[in-house]
Amino acid sequence: MLDNLTQRLSGVIKNLRGQARLTESNIQDALREVRMALLEADVALPVVKDFIAQVKEAALGQEVIGNLNPGQAFIGVVHRELTKLMGEHNDALNLATTPPAVILMAGLQGAGKTTTSGKLAKLLREQQKKKVLLVSCDVYRPAAIEQLRTLAQQLEIDFFASDISQKPQDIALAAHDYAKKHYHDVLIVDTAGRLAIDAAMMEEIKQLNAALKPIETLFVVDAMTGQDAVNTAKAFGEALPLTGVILTKLDGDARGGAALSVRQITGKPIKFIGVSEKPNGLEAFHPERMASRVLGMGDVLSLLEEAQRGVDMAEAQKLAKKVQSGKGFDLNDFKMQIVQMRKMGGMSALMDKLPAQLSQAAAGAQVDDKQINRIEGIINSMTPLERSKPELIKASRKRRIAMGAGVQVMHVNQLLNQFEQSQKMMKMFSKGGMGKLMRGMAGKFPGLR
Repeated sequence: MLDNLTQRLSGVIKNLRGQARLTESNIQDALREVRMALLEADVALPVVKDFIAQVKEAALGQEVIGNLNPGQAFIGVVHRELTKLMGEHNDALNLATTPPAVILMAGLQGAGKTTTSGKLAKLLREQQKKKVLLVSCDVYRPAAIEQLRTLAQQLEIDFFASDISQKPQDIALAAHDYAKKHYHDVLIVDTAGRLAIDAAMMEEIKQLNAALKPIETLFVVDAMTGQDAVNTAKAFGEALPLTGVILTKLDGDARGGAALSVRQITGKPIKFIGVSEKPNGLEAFHPERMASRVLGMGDVLSLLEEAQRGVDMAEAQKLAKKVQSGKGFDLNDFKMQIVQMRKMGGMSALMDKLPAQLSQAAAGAQVDDKQINRIEGIINSMTPLERSKPELIKASRKRRIAMGAGVQVMHVNQLLNQFEQSQKMMKMFSKGGMGKLMRGMAGKFPGLR
């Protein structure tokens, strides 16, 4: 996510190291590099100009405090200004109204409105314990209604049936009436999109907005379209009383122009970001955390929140006791760690939230979600005895396990080697604490080719 911008800005910081004070002369080159990085990231020119002016004003003449070097001082200034640029704080959904609270989803075709509607319903149910009803008013796109119905079924969210013979406004009002009678807290209305903004589309969604009086009107936009995303959001904002923006496909956006521009240009807050195609791939947008990601600092707070939601604390405590005792760590525990990682969004989501140096180290180890699935498949092909006593797994057993998992024997050997490394680190931790564990990890993260 936003890799190109992160790399460019990291280079700027390196060039400032060794200076005793931030002055106009040594900061000018840094500002020029930041400007070029932002323009290459497809950030809108007026936004870049204002941002550079703010950074220059804030950074000039700043003394280096304590053990901070100028690079760190400068990155602190850039971080604060990036946070301001994107909105300073998270703008949560406003659901404070007589139920059902109506959320109207608007946007162009292909931006991901339908899948985002499902993800938002799942997030509201799991994080805010809301009873949610989904309805599709898209009577133009083939199979749009069926797509939302299928998604609702998979996520176990209530769905209000509609068909292409009905008028969008009639569908929406009937769904609202149903939601009220069946005590739903939230009604999410998926609307029709077009390939481009047109008068008919705007008129239809204006009528829906007037009829439903939604408490939230969210504009869903593909982040990968860069400045086009911002321009489209501005056009919708002029036609509709938008309350916020959802940026989808941010995980595939190496540039970041939309994320950095949309708040400043439209005046509308980014409320959520789409970070993967998975059902849990929608996150609340926190400007400060995004600024940290952009600058290669990672997003540890979001990672901890994911851990709290996804990790089975009873299993984690059981594993912690095993580690403390220095014995009993087996392949069942190894598999449990993999399952917990998947609940947190998988390796790719985990790496995206790590600081740049750790993320690069993990990337160098060549471990990805596909390989993690393979590890789990190999362990599943073992008998309970083999999982608890991996030392029993010799040549004939390896061949049987490999055949059962649909892999080669070398993959089984690689897994066993990785497990041995993990076992050694666990023993190190039980005997000498975190210091020894970290030294043991250095340079020994086993790659699975």
